[in-house]
This record gives sequence, C-alpha cells and structure tokens, in this order.
Amino acid sequence: MRESDRLQERAIQIRRFMDQQLIPREACLEAGDAAAHACLAQLQQAAREAGLWGLANGLEPGDLLHYLPLAEQEGRSEHGPAVFGAEAALDGYMLRHGNEQLRQEVLAPVLAGEALASYGMSEPNSIGSIPATLTTRGQWCGDHWRLDGEKWFICRAEQAAFITVVARTREGPLERGLTLFVVPTGTPGLDVVGRMPVLGRYQGQAGVRLSGVRVGPGQVLGEVGGGLALIQERLGLGRLLRSAHWLGMAQRCFDLMGARIVSPRGALARLADKQLVRLRIVEAYQAIHAARSLLRDAATRFDQGQANEVESNLAKLAASRALSLNVDSAIQIHGAEGLGDGLPLAGIYRHARATHFMDGTDDALVSALGRQLIDAYRCAGGLNFAAPSSLPEDWVGATGNDGDRSHAD
Repeated sequence: MRESDRLQERAIQIRRFMDQQLIPREACLEAGDAAAHACLAQLQQAAREAGLWGLANGLEPGDLLHYLPLAEQEGRSEHGPAVFGAEAALDGYMLRHGNEQLRQEVLAPVLAGEALASYGMSEPNSIGSIPATLTTRGQWCGDHWRLDGEKWFICRAEQAAFITVVARTREGPLERGLTLFVVPTGTPGLDVVGRMPVLGRYQGQAGVRLSGVRVGPGQVLGEVGGGLALIQERLGLGRLLRSAHWLGMAQRCFDLMGARIVSPRGALARLADKQLVRLRIVEAYQAIHAARSLLRDAATRFDQGQANEVESNLAKLAASRALSLNVDSAIQIHGAEGLGDGLPLAGIYRHARATHFMDGTDDALVSALGRQLIDAYRCAGGLNFAAPSSLPEDWVGATGNDGDRSHAD
C-alpha cells in the first residue's frame, strides 16, 4: 500500500472512531468530574485497542507533513488530542533534548502514555510576548539549582507528572540567559495554586508556585543558558500542531453547516437559495483551504530543516481565523439552536475565541510579522515570496535582540 493510501485509511479510521465513540460521549467528557476522568480513560483504552493512540509519538523532523491529515481528524473534538494521545507529541519532541537520564525517566513514560508533561513559561508579573521580562529565577548553589517564581495559565498542571520550567539563570543577553528545567510535580516547593478558568470554563489551566525548588544539574533540558532557542523551537512546532487540530474542528463546523442547509428544516427555510448562505459557505471553505495550504507549506519547511517562522505564524493566524469563521457561520445558519446545548457549536465558539490568544496573541503575531515583512525590504531589498522566512545571515529584524517574541503555554 502506498504511503498516501495508508495515511488516508488511517485518517478514515480516526474519523470513524470520532463519530462513533468520542463525539457521542462529549457531554460526559465535559463534566469535569470523576465520571469524566473515567470516560476519558475508557476512550483512551479504546483508541489503543484500535491502534489509533499516540500516532504522533516519536515525531521527528520529516514526519510532520504526513501527520497533519491525522491531526486534523484528531482535532474534530476538543477532547480528541487527549483521547488519541496527541497531547504528548510536543513534549515528546522537546524532551529529546534531554540527557539519557531525562529520556529514561521522563520521555519514555510520556511517550508510553503513563505520564503527562506540562510547560511552564507564562507568568502573572511578566509580559507574555517578551521573554526578557520573565521573573522566575534559577540560581546555581554549588551542586544543585534553586528555582523561585510563579507561573500561571499552565496547561495540565494538575495532572502532569513533570513540568518544564523556564527560568532566568544569567543576566545579560537573552540568548544565553534562559534555561529550561524538567521538574517532577512532586518536588518539594512546587505547588499548584489554583484552577484558572478560560471564558468561564475550566480547561486544565492552573497556576504554579516555585519556592526554593531544588533540582539537579541533570534536570536541565538542553544546555544551561540555551533556553531561548528551545522556546522558539517549541513555539514553532506547537503552533503547527495546534493549527492542524483547529482545522479539524473548523471542518466539523463546516459539516454541521452543510448538513443543516440541505436538511428538511433548511429546505423549509430555502437556505440553499439564499445568496448570503452561499457566501458564508464559500468563505468558510476558502478559509479552511487557505489555512491548510499555509500549514502544509510551513510543515514542509519544518521537515526539511528550513526556516519557517513567517510560514508557521501565518498558518497559526489563518487556522484560528478559519475556525472562528466556520463556527460563527454554522451558528448563524442554525439560528438560536446553534447556541444551545443540543449542538457542540457553543462550546466550539468559546474554544475558537481562545485560539486567538494561544501560542501568541493575534496582535503580537501580526505586529511581529508586519515588522518582518517591512524589514525584508528595508534590510534585504525585497521579499522572497517562495520562502519569506529565508533571510540574509546578517539580518536581525524581528527575531533579533528586541526580545519581542510571542508565546503561550
């Protein structure tokens, strides 16, 4: 079987599992109680038995483009990444930078689905898009590191067995001043300090306080002072993985909209004959198709080891907007029913709004991208439309020493 045919068959299997097993149990998964945890565990086991769990585990450069069609299907539900084990993909990829001890103690259980990992960067007293303002400090004490600081809106903080903590370990240039530490959540001095609902609904984010947390030199991810490069690598891949999931959710909204238009109720309202309805479905489809093209372009460059900052940031913006446009159009087509609990659109609408802040706010990304595109003309004399991220080696621009880099946990 050709690789393309194999991937298509696997995507169909995920779609079938989603429609037959996951979506009918979304209400249970959203309850946030013990029954929800039991439901999640049952679905995860069913995904394992179907050979659909952890398809992105062990993701390496060269694999991303092939994974995207599967990620889109996994993302048709907010709960898909957790059910299919896709939540571990990004941490699994980044933990490869750990030493042999970390790969055995942390990476192996994460990839096996025996432990969850989390990432602690955002802070209440810093500017999210400027890492230079981070206040969490790591101090070398002769034979160990001491971490002190506070993080917030940390995904999976309550369930994670490990948190990768970003801390300032050296004053001076940011490029050598940040270090990433992999900290077990049971370490004395590390406390989860409260749930942090998003748009009125708890989605796994919480605060984390570090008070005299002691970690060994072997718990450094990568090199001491080399954290900024790892942060940028994580952001780039994370944006692409999230974007693929958002496109899957956008496709689900598109399907609901199309089904409503041709339904008996849609025929009664003559929806298919209305020009505004036709405009909505064309614009919704165009948004998905355009975002997918941008995403595949960014993923291709990622797989080839080429610079893709412009491409990945554009893909993130496009995927977020495609999701928002599709869910809004679907709600408009359904009318008041689209806002009720009988359809998933209200929940998707809240999630779609949050995507405009995840992994960098729209405003921060647009500002950085605009500056890059303008500086391409100021510093390089023009823009290579075939590869806008490819710039002269001596060009600094938006990703240089100004420290204005967008992120979210």
